[in-house]
Amino acid sequence: MTLSIYNTLTRTKEEFRPIEPGKVRMYVCGPTVYDYIHIGNSRPVIFFDAVRRYLEFSGYDVKYVVNFTDVDDKLIKRSEERGIPVPELASTYIQAFLKDSEALRADKALHPRVTENIEEIIAFIAGLVENGSAYESGGDVFFRTKAYPKYGQISHKNLDELQHGIRIEVDERKESPHDFVLWKKAKPGEIRWPSPWGDGRPGWHIECSAMAAKYLGETIDIHGGGEDLEFPHHECEAAQSEALTGKPLARYWMHNRYLNIAGEKMSKSLGNGLSVRAILQSAKPEAIRYVILSTHYRNPINFNDESLKQGEAGVERLNNSFTNLIHRLQILTEEKSGWKPDSDEALDALIADGNRDDAEESVREASRALNDFVARMDDDFNTPDAITAMFDLAAATNKYLLAEQASVQVLQILRRGFERMDSVLGLLYSAEPSAEDAEIEQLIEDRQEARRTRNFGRADEIRNELTERGIILEDTPQGIRWRRK
Repeated sequence: MTLSIYNTLTRTKEEFRPIEPGKVRMYVCGPTVYDYIHIGNSRPVIFFDAVRRYLEFSGYDVKYVVNFTDVDDKLIKRSEERGIPVPELASTYIQAFLKDSEALRADKALHPRVTENIEEIIAFIAGLVENGSAYESGGDVFFRTKAYPKYGQISHKNLDELQHGIRIEVDERKESPHDFVLWKKAKPGEIRWPSPWGDGRPGWHIECSAMAAKYLGETIDIHGGGEDLEFPHHECEAAQSEALTGKPLARYWMHNRYLNIAGEKMSKSLGNGLSVRAILQSAKPEAIRYVILSTHYRNPINFNDESLKQGEAGVERLNNSFTNLIHRLQILTEEKSGWKPDSDEALDALIADGNRDDAEESVREASRALNDFVARMDDDFNTPDAITAMFDLAAATNKYLLAEQASVQVLQILRRGFERMDSVLGLLYSAEPSAEDAEIEQLIEDRQEARRTRNFGRADEIRNELTERGIILEDTPQGIRWRRK
């Protein structure tokens, strides 16, 4: 199969053909940094990270941009409420976003800030004024929607529908009520920058057009974001970009659906906004990724305690299978003096050739699971079915681990299958050992020594200490292994 993407612009699935072979330029609208991100914000963060990962999995060189809106009405209002300058407030929440994204394993993006690109934004607006697509009125600059016949192409609305279907505030400075602001005249005391039209700041829509052009080029491959951005934000972006360059802003437009709480769209005004930071205090980040990716991005998610528990249980099953596999592999390789593992490239070749008649059943199952994973992801990034393929691999692994005799190479192939899938999904716990891990290993060794010397009182003390720290010990045919609750 080849990768197909549902394009909001055409309302159809289309074969993905990048502008430049082997390379992908991708822009996703990032947060307005006036508060911590809530769990609804995490959906595009996690999903489009998975898109980026899969494109790289497929061999593409991906340049991925997620912007920060670090000046706008919300930031100005919050800075006034707290008595903190806008740049200081924005920096606080940018750092919080980066920390939360790192925890969610979604931190591989370039993050330009609006305030670092004011010169480019002003030049973009000036170009629109010069070619007649924008006009100045009362110190503000507006985009002239009637001069752009395609306005409404992304949301599939026309100006007549917008006139009757959407409440628009009357502004006598505008030629048309649909015209939108590109540059805002500064109010007394507001943060501002000089411009040909007076001191002010950018409007929301123009920011992304200017930054996408600067960092990725006049036409990009993929533009993404939540469905709430389809109109007016992405509609306005596309209009002003094409009005300036004469080229489409993006070839493929992607929009994820809402994340709901108790069946309602998440909203700070409804008081049902759960911050990612708060959820991470009691839930594993992999469980949050599981919840987000276990629903197709074009379907809504209902997030609640039950779905999070299911996410915790799902990642636990996958990680138990993988940990048992690694445990068995370590024991076998320790027994083989001078043994060297096969390269990843060699293992990938064995998986690809896994359907040959003489292949072991577990290798054939690993090959089928990985092929299914690729087929599902190629079908408009179907992450729920991709997770199912990972569970199929886990089932094949669990079955193989029941055998008394195991082949190091088969175990390597199974391991590689897990790693390939997880390079996209990000559901396996970090394999980096910590200082606490080393301490736990030593306690387990001390307990084993106490049992060998029949010091059962000390052995029980150590087990109780490990239990209090949330460590579960498991007896396996290959020895004691441990895991966290």
